[in-house]
Amino acid sequence: MTSKPTRITITLPADLLAAADRAVAEGAARSRNDLLVRALRDLLAARERAALDADFARMSTDADYLAESVALARDFDPVSWEVFQQAETRMG
Repeated sequence: MTSKPTRITITLPADLLAAADRAVAEGAARSRNDLLVRALRDLLAARERAALDADFARMSTDADYLAESVALARDFDPVSWEVFQQAETRMG
């Protein structure tokens, strides 16, 4: 997601700023700004993945979801097996 940049001011501990400057000097990013943008995107993506993982974990104990999954699998199993057999025949 790219949008119009907004200028902000942040305050960092000196050791964190020094580490960021070293990372930029070593080529991890083009600039402090680029490093911060990448770090924020990585952090937010990790939080989103963790939220999805938590949702899937809840699904694994949801009786209604599990019953529906079993019913769907039962309904589609013959079709899935037929498609698998057709693919195996084509691949020889």
